[in-house]
Amino acid sequence: MPALPPPAPAALPSNPDSLLAQRAFMHLWVARLAGTAANQMLMLALGWQMYELTGSAWDLGLVGLLQFLPSLPLLLPVGHAIDRYHRARLLALCLACQVGIALALLLADRSGQLSRGTLLAVAVAIGVMRAIQMPTQQALTPALVPPALLPRATAFSAAGTQAAVIGGPALGGLLFVAGAGAAYATCVALFAAAALLVALGVHYHHVPAAQAASLQSLLAGLRFVFAHKVVLGAISLDLFAVLLGGATALLPIFAKDVLQVGPAGLGLLRAAPAVGALVMSVALARWAIRRHTGPLLLGSVALYGVTMVVFGASTAFWLSLTALAVGGAADMVSVVIRQTLVQLETPDDMRGRVSAVNAVFIGASNQLGEFRAGATAAFMGPVGSVLLGGIGTCVVAALWWRGFTAMSRRDALVAPPASR
Repeated sequence: MPALPPPAPAALPSNPDSLLAQRAFMHLWVARLAGTAANQMLMLALGWQMYELTGSAWDLGLVGLLQFLPSLPLLLPVGHAIDRYHRARLLALCLACQVGIALALLLADRSGQLSRGTLLAVAVAIGVMRAIQMPTQQALTPALVPPALLPRATAFSAAGTQAAVIGGPALGGLLFVAGAGAAYATCVALFAAAALLVALGVHYHHVPAAQAASLQSLLAGLRFVFAHKVVLGAISLDLFAVLLGGATALLPIFAKDVLQVGPAGLGLLRAAPAVGALVMSVALARWAIRRHTGPLLLGSVALYGVTMVVFGASTAFWLSLTALAVGGAADMVSVVIRQTLVQLETPDDMRGRVSAVNAVFIGASNQLGEFRAGATAAFMGPVGSVLLGGIGTCVVAALWWRGFTAMSRRDALVAPPASR
């Protein structure tokens, strides 16, 4: 019996409660909120303790590099596992492992055994978990909501993530005043809650992939990305823009030496981009992007680069916070468009492998971006590193406008089936 053609995408419902009615998605949303807050708190404490121990911008960058490196050997097997096994169980396992990581840091801090080597080893462990967790979360979301709700679900997920990015560093900075142990203990509790919520509350109809593991199936995600220019353009844009423009690794230096605001100020600096991103993601969850997709995408990346230039040149705390907040809002427009494009352009049986490729690119942009920032700051100083990165991001936006015309000239976010 021939397979029925897939139904045409329905119009996005005007009632926002239609998304809230998706129980499995909402359980995942709350779990991501808790897990992201814990991760942000963990990274703030780790970065501050590393800088206190060594005073080295190079070591701050090295933390980012070591988080990225595990994603390379795990790229192919992780993508295949996500398409073959139950995605919610994989995610719950990752969150449970991070309970152990946070607990190890807590015990090392209380016993006085926390050292540079310990922090670098933890960075590697976090990188392994992130290499599995990020693509699993990306591939799981489309399985929990109807296709017509995916753009709104992406924006709503981003809103929750940014709320956690705001609350995590802010709370972490306050807890750190009472000692690093208080921050690590809170991370243990949050990771445990997230793992239980995913394990018990995220259910969907899982159909195991019929294709056994082979070199051809492992490489299918890479082939798909490079054969689809819209997907390749969207993924690579994030890689190069954030690789050059990211300054998160240098925030402890700006907080301590440039702006002189201490750990509490560092928490606010870490949270500022998320404030802007949260406001923008709430707006996008209510008013989904439908037209002018390509110009909005590249324009938001260029604006992000400009805000990094302003931040690098600023010596006023309020101006630095404002620049980071505006940059976060601009980056959120880019994030929602890129993630929605990648998921809508990818068949469900390929989403794990394509999400794994996407996660490596995102990891490269974030973790290698932190290494790039730390390495250049070691030679140029933190201000020069941020200024150079912001200018480079603007150049990337201009190059992608010319180099990926299918993406940059795209109008509708959801393309007609014939053009996919």
